[in-house]
Amino acid sequence: MRYAIASLIFLTSSLFAQESHIVVEAYSGKVLSASGATNKRSVASLTKIATAIVAVDWATATVTDLGTTTITIPESANLLGQSTAIGLKVGDTMTLRDALYASLLRSDNYAALAIANHVGADILRRRGQIGDPVQAFVDEMNKLAKFVLAKSTRFTNPHGLDLESKPGYSTAADVARFSIHAMRRNPITFITRQPSREVKINGIAKTITNTNELVGETGILGIKTGTTQNAGPCLSTCMDRDPVVRIKPDGNKGVTPRRLIVVVLNSSDRFNRTRKLMRDGWAHYDAWLAAGAIVENPKHELLATPPPVK
Repeated sequence: MRYAIASLIFLTSSLFAQESHIVVEAYSGKVLSASGATNKRSVASLTKIATAIVAVDWATATVTDLGTTTITIPESANLLGQSTAIGLKVGDTMTLRDALYASLLRSDNYAALAIANHVGADILRRRGQIGDPVQAFVDEMNKLAKFVLAKSTRFTNPHGLDLESKPGYSTAADVARFSIHAMRRNPITFITRQPSREVKINGIAKTITNTNELVGETGILGIKTGTTQNAGPCLSTCMDRDPVVRIKPDGNKGVTPRRLIVVVLNSSDRFNRTRKLMRDGWAHYDAWLAAGAIVENPKHELLATPPPVK
């Protein structure tokens, strides 16, 4: 690959923090709307976007089949209390793919921890190292943050719960960077757009439903919900529209793909808020594109992200 309880001060500041949001067109990087987008704050289970990227990139790099690789819920999951959305228990087994479904669709913290434990152990083994496999995985998440230019992000775990004395943090802008990067991966795009999915726990089938109520609406590809007391209700959403086709002066056709990423943090009505931001974002983007897509100040008008790997 390339790349304990929260303190009282953090808790208090987060509870009274205002909403942060950003709307960005993914292919051009054009920022269409933003408020408090660079404010550092807890992002709850939006953390699992980075967890999924690291896991999928590891599987690609090691030629690991997500559908046949079995992982186990580790004993360390007991430290998370009953924070399992689909009723997982220590010792339960499931495929890595089903764990990604559980993590991304139902935001299951046990599943996210199991992914990190399995992948982190393999990373350590391949490097000839010993240590905490979950921490090794989190280290990769923070390397990923540097790679995607998410300079205001620090991960402390793979699930997003604020358990450490110094909790992790990110920003709306950085979550947008992770979201753009994640949705370049077919396995993640396929998973997050599913309204529901049958997974198997210890070989027994169980149907889980997506926590993102926008999934199923026209053009929505996911990607992730999140809520904790510190973070408030959070949502990152990806929406595609048909490409814009135009005739160039030489007579050839020009095709411009369109993809919107909307991130809202600490929004009391995250789904309807996202719907409105999307409507306004598309109107702004299409007007900008029709006017020639002029960028006068890239540093302020575009969200910096690394280009897709070809």
